[in-house]
Amino acid sequence: MITAPASAAPDLAPLKRALLSVYDKAGLVDLARALDARGVELLSTGGSAHLLRQAGLPVRDVAEITGFPEMMDGRVKTLHPMVHGGLLGLRDNPDHAAAMAAHGILPIDLLVVNLYPFQETVAGGADFATCVENIDIGGPAMIRAAAKNHAYVSVVTGPGDYALLLAELDGQGGRTRLDFRKGLAQAAFARTAAYDAAVSTWMAGAIGQDTPPARAFGGHLSQPLRYGENPHQRAAFYLDGSSRPGVASARQWQGKELSYNNINDTDAAFELASEFDPAQGAACAIIKHANPCGVAQGATLIEAYRRAYDCDRTSAFGGIVALNRPLDAATAEEITRIFTEVVIAPEADDGARAAFAGKKNLRLLTTGGMADPAQPGLAFRQVAGGFLVQDRDNGRLAPGALTVVTKRAPDVREMADLMFAWKVAKHVKSNAIVYVKDGATVGIGAGQMSRIDSTRIAARKALDMAEALGLSDPPTRGAAVASDAFFPFADGLIAAAEAGATAIIQPGGSMRDAEVIAAADARGLAMVFTGIRHFRH
Repeated sequence: MITAPASAAPDLAPLKRALLSVYDKAGLVDLARALDARGVELLSTGGSAHLLRQAGLPVRDVAEITGFPEMMDGRVKTLHPMVHGGLLGLRDNPDHAAAMAAHGILPIDLLVVNLYPFQETVAGGADFATCVENIDIGGPAMIRAAAKNHAYVSVVTGPGDYALLLAELDGQGGRTRLDFRKGLAQAAFARTAAYDAAVSTWMAGAIGQDTPPARAFGGHLSQPLRYGENPHQRAAFYLDGSSRPGVASARQWQGKELSYNNINDTDAAFELASEFDPAQGAACAIIKHANPCGVAQGATLIEAYRRAYDCDRTSAFGGIVALNRPLDAATAEEITRIFTEVVIAPEADDGARAAFAGKKNLRLLTTGGMADPAQPGLAFRQVAGGFLVQDRDNGRLAPGALTVVTKRAPDVREMADLMFAWKVAKHVKSNAIVYVKDGATVGIGAGQMSRIDSTRIAARKALDMAEALGLSDPPTRGAAVASDAFFPFADGLIAAAEAGATAIIQPGGSMRDAEVIAAADARGLAMVFTGIRHFRH
């Protein structure tokens, strides 16, 4: 066990010498100029030193301090006792001070380092060797050293903190407070942890290791949130650095800050809308409490929105609307007819933004593109004492992969609706039942403890909407039905048939498949098995 040093950390630490070594050089010259004006000696490496010299700033090369040139294509430049001794030495510890004096080690009071763009390199599709070359070694080592020695050293890991540092120096007469340095240290350790998590996760995937012996996940704070699912829960939103379009990468054009529930629901809505190829038609998904309450395709966005809204107008109030095509003014005007929390789309034209401008409580987000439903990735969920990790549910189904198990095969219209219903069922909490007719949901049953309850609830909602819309027949008559998992008994299928359904899509695999198939044949239904399921808990 290593014991703590006897000396106490000073509250105010002077800043006389800084080491600046960054990949992202945004704001570096301005920072260095401000430090130089405050009498801070500047040390630097490679490209950073070259940039500072070009700006006319006095700077000493780290190679001059260490007595060793940069070597091995820059792999070795700061991994040296002259650097790490200057970062780690305890200024008030006599033994440390004696060692620093004996070996000519200069104390470094400020470290400014940001890291090689590993995640960006991976996201750009680089090969294995290139990704490995973009794993920073010296940077994290220095950051951790400076953060450990926060009693005396300040560490800054990104341009976003430069102004904060300078304000601290101005407020404290060229010194930094201990609490300030502790805050920088915490952020620094979090930065290296997130970086290492990204590297380890990538490498596990790159070498085909599905269950590595250790898992790490990291993220960077996007925003503190007012509260979590409920007001008594604290919460924040973190970004994992991925390039997947969605709520994390979206631009917010208007409206108040997104809440925890807004973010969760908007993600669910956009992922569902992304199931539908914009080239195959406009699509709209309306989400409430992470479940769809209406999904539809149409020749235009406004048609798709109206058809989705007509599935469950009651639940759509205060919901989240996701679109798979750029939002236009006509659709925006239609959306404003009821209260909507969030609208997310790949783009929004000037007319759409103008239509929303007077709705101060409506948030408009644009993502720049749609997410790829087939893209691989990981999903994780915390449980007491650990967390579960799995692949993202990116399973997709082609019509040719279906097995017709009934005497009657689906016709062309039924098959199109079955495929539509199956895409939606993937995004409905289990047990999930989805009725679809002519490319629009007409009844959705979600999150029930028994499948027959979901079947009946979806049909009941359809009857309610028929009454509200003045329809003579329930919209489930002639509909296709998707079930996210197999029917364990024939009762759920029979309930769907009684509601007027004519075609069923389900995974199959029940011990009572023969009984369910017989019930479908007895009622003239067409039924297909997918061989895969889409549980969503």
